Amino acid sequence: MKFKLPAFLEKVETPVEGEVALRKYAANPLAFGGECVGRSGSLDLFASAAAGEGESVIVVGVDEVGRGPLAGPVVACAAVLKAPDIMPELNDSKKLTRPKREAMYDAVKDACACYAIASASVEEIDEMNILEADFLAMRRALQALGMPGLNESAPEIPVDVKGSFAKASPDHSAYKLFIAVDGNLKIRGIPTEVQMPIVKGDGRIASISAASILAKVFRDRYMDKLAEKYPGYAFEVNAGYGTKAHLDAIRKLGFTPAHRKSFHPKSL
Repeated sequence: MKFKLPAFLEKVETPVEGEVALRKYAANPLAFGGECVGRSGSLDLFASAAAGEGESVIVVGVDEVGRGPLAGPVVACAAVLKAPDIMPELNDSKKLTRPKREAMYDAVKDACACYAIASASVEEIDEMNILEADFLAMRRALQALGMPGLNESAPEIPVDVKGSFAKASPDHSAYKLFIAVDGNLKIRGIPTEVQMPIVKGDGRIASISAASILAKVFRDRYMDKLAEKYPGYAFEVNAGYGTKAHLDAIRKLGFTPAHRKSFHPKSL
């Protein structure tokens, strides 16, 4: 089932503004006509638990990169920001140049209370299709942060993780998750009631923007390594996407083990 943009986010102009609006919703959805996931109206990530008002609501932004390339893994990130406005320059990674993303990478990590970057391999993409591999990478990222009820196998590329949901929560236990997913689909295998798909969320919600940047830089750097292993395909430039130069290289050199067998263009 595909979801439309929630009404309360329609007039959002910046990711910080969207993050603030989303935290208000997550803390008190009944005020927006939604179902209750927490009991506090505070924007502070952990204010409700600290004030003895019950469980805190942790807002998690989730995004992925690498759905469309002919080669390389799909990479997903789950990120929790320390505060909505901790990094006003956050935005959709596609709107930032690679040098800008690289320059922001460590600062984005520091701005996160916790994050995890995970992946699904080329073999997994070919075996289960790109959408299911997408969901797998997302579940692996959430699992690495301590989301209960998940038992995914370890990915081929080691997970890059900082902290956990439990460690971030004031008393290490009393919290509920509210997962904001970029796009119009909910993550398969995750309880639907704790998720909200947000169309173009990487440009509307700061925590999704952070996840977008972390996933993109992580994958770009991995593709740089593949470029060294498989010279001639310019993976460091095209990140595995089917550019004319990349297609010409495949015609000349053939496919590598890093290429997705299920993504062969008809023109080849």
